[in-house]
Amino acid sequence: MKILEVQNISKYFYDPIPFQVLQDISFTVTKGQLLSMIGKSGSGKSTLLYVLSTMDTDYSGKLWIDNELVTGKSNDALAQLRNEKIGFVFQFHYLLQEFSCLKNVMIPALRLGKLSVDEIENKAMEKLNTLGLRDQALKPASKLSGGQQQRVAIARALINDPHIIMCDEPTGNLDTKNTAIIFDIFRNLTSELGHTIISVTHDESFARNSDRIIELVDGHLQ
Repeated sequence: MKILEVQNISKYFYDPIPFQVLQDISFTVTKGQLLSMIGKSGSGKSTLLYVLSTMDTDYSGKLWIDNELVTGKSNDALAQLRNEKIGFVFQFHYLLQEFSCLKNVMIPALRLGKLSVDEIENKAMEKLNTLGLRDQALKPASKLSGGQQQRVAIARALINDPHIIMCDEPTGNLDTKNTAIIFDIFRNLTSELGHTIISVTHDESFARNSDRIIELVDGHLQ
């Protein structure tokens, strides 16, 4: 089942001079797929990820998420869509260090406001348990290792049961052991739980073991 589609996406940067960073990009992504986007620095892959995530709306072409045309929607509608359907994992986990792991995971669901605080807390604990962090739930994020903090960030991305998880170098700050742990988590999320993951990565092994690779060269799909 198709979960995301882009049609003829192009984008320009204008400062200091006009420069086309994405050129006529078209592809589809199916539900439950682990997709890696690769390319040299400056190839346009992170720019494309931000277009796909609806955080960048300054482009030509069309974007569908879950069979809904999202191009042209208002900022408020896009914010709602992101809260409901997209989770984010970045190279830096961006946890609130003084908050407990549990509180960090709860934040997106509290923002969405569809469940009670008790329901959100129970759900956050379930996500932490899935990622092997139940015993760390009440610890401040600052007390966890880098690999553990990234797993908390993944739990946070999962709290609203998103259709798609968008990742920008999710293992870029991790050693080989923790990279393998994160990849195994992603594989389980896609193959067992049906999430779709789209990840920008420089990690050749991560990309090679994904279901699909998209390579960008100078703003073009190869």
